[in-house]
Amino acid sequence: MGRSVTLRLAAAVLLGLVPAAIMLAALAANGAASAAWAIAVIAMGLLAGGASVMALAATWRARAERLDAIASALEHRRPPSHLMPDEGDALSRAERRLLAAADEVVGELESLVERRGEFDAILRSMSEAVVVTAAPGQVVLLNGAARRMFELQPDASYRGRDFVELCRDPRLQEFVTRATALAAGEATTAELLIQNPAPRTLEVSSAPVPNSNPLAALRVFVFHDISRLKSFETARADFVANLTHEMRTPLSALYGYAETLAKGVDDPATQHRFLGIIERQARRLARLIDDLISLSDLERGLTPLKPEPLAALRVLEEAIELMREQARRAGIALEVRCAPSLPEMTADHDRIHQVMLNLIDNAIKYTPRGGSVIAQAASAEGGEPRQTGIELIITDTGEGIPATDIPRLTERFYRVDRARSRELGGTGLGLAIVRHIVQLHRGTLKIESHLREGTTVTVWLPLEPNAETTIPA
Repeated sequence: MGRSVTLRLAAAVLLGLVPAAIMLAALAANGAASAAWAIAVIAMGLLAGGASVMALAATWRARAERLDAIASALEHRRPPSHLMPDEGDALSRAERRLLAAADEVVGELESLVERRGEFDAILRSMSEAVVVTAAPGQVVLLNGAARRMFELQPDASYRGRDFVELCRDPRLQEFVTRATALAAGEATTAELLIQNPAPRTLEVSSAPVPNSNPLAALRVFVFHDISRLKSFETARADFVANLTHEMRTPLSALYGYAETLAKGVDDPATQHRFLGIIERQARRLARLIDDLISLSDLERGLTPLKPEPLAALRVLEEAIELMREQARRAGIALEVRCAPSLPEMTADHDRIHQVMLNLIDNAIKYTPRGGSVIAQAASAEGGEPRQTGIELIITDTGEGIPATDIPRLTERFYRVDRARSRELGGTGLGLAIVRHIVQLHRGTLKIESHLREGTTVTVWLPLEPNAETTIPA
C-alpha cells in the first residue's frame, strides 16, 4: 500500500511539473533563457516534488499503520493504542473518532465475554436441565444437566440439531412442538411422565428469550426431575393411609368394648374377657406408637449410636434368653451357634440387641410348632470397600416368604400376610427399624427365603465402623 501511494504522488508531481518544464524548454530554445538555467530550475522542481512526495508518503504510511493497529486490536478484542500525533486535520479527527468507537466496541465485547462466562457458570451449576431452541425446534445450546438427563454424549455438539435427537419420548416432543408454536411472549408449563430414555416425572417450563431476533424466536426449556418428590409424596400418602388403617383397628376395639362395659355387663367372665381384649389392643397401640417414635428418631438422625466393643456370642445369647419363654410356649426350639475365636465388633449394644430381638421374634411368630430357630455368628467380608466384619444370622424353618415380597419387607407397614401379622401382634415397622439401625452401623441386611423351607436373615456389621457412626445422621 505504501509503494502504491508513493507512486501515485510521484506521478501527480511529475504531471504538475510537465507544463513548467515544457515552457522552460521553449524559452531556452528561443534564446529567452539559457539552457543551464532551465535545467537547474527543472531539477530543483523535481527535488522539491520528490521531497514532498516522500513526506506525504511517510505520513500516509504512519496513518495506515495506526489504522492497521486499530483493526488488529479489534480482531484480538483488546483496546487499541492511543499514541498518535496531535494534528488538527480532518483525517486526524476521523482517526480519533475511530479510536473512541473502537474503545466502546472492545468494552462491549469484554462485557459480553464476562456475561457469557457468568451465564455458562450458572448453566453448569444448575441441577435442572436447560435447553435453548430456535423457532423450528433446533437446539441452540444445552447444559450438562440436560446431557445427563437425556443420556447424551458429553462432548458431542448438538447445536443446530432438532430437539427430537435429544429425547424421543412422544409426550415431551408434543410439549416442545406446542410450546414452539405459541405466540411470542407466551410461556407454558406442564408435568410429564416420560419413559425415554428412562422413566421420569418432569416438571417442564418454556418461555421466550426476551429481545432475541424475531426471526430466530429463541425459547428456553427448563426440565426439573421431580421423580423423587413424587415418590416421597406417594410414600407419605401411603404412610398416612397405612397408619390410619393400623390405628383404626385397635381404636375401634377399645371404643367398642369400653362402650359395652360402660353400659353394663352382668357376667363377670364376659367382663374379664372384654377387659383382656381392651388391654391387648391398648398394648398393641402402645407398641405401634413406640415403634413409630423409634423409627422417626432413626430416620431424622435423633438416635446417635454409642459404640462399644461387643462379642457376637454375648449379643445372641442375651437375645435368645429373652425370647426363650415365648419360643417354649410356641413349641419352637432355639439354638445358638457361634464360630470360635470371633473378634469383637464395635457397635451400639442396645441397638444391635433390638435388631436381634426383632428378628428372632419374627422367626418365632412365623415358624409352626415343632420348628426351630437358629442364631449364628461368623466372620465374613462385606461392605464397600470390602472389609472384615461379623455376620449375625437368624435362620428359621417357617413358612417362608414369596420372592416377589422380599424386596419390600423393610418398607413401613408392609406385610406379606396382613391378617396373620395383626393376629400375631405385629406393627409392620420392625424390619424398617432393623434396616435403619444396620445402615447407621454401615452394615448390610440380606433376606433369603423359600416357601415352606424357611427364611434366613443376615446382618453384616463391620468390625470397626467409621467416625460417622458416632454422629447423628
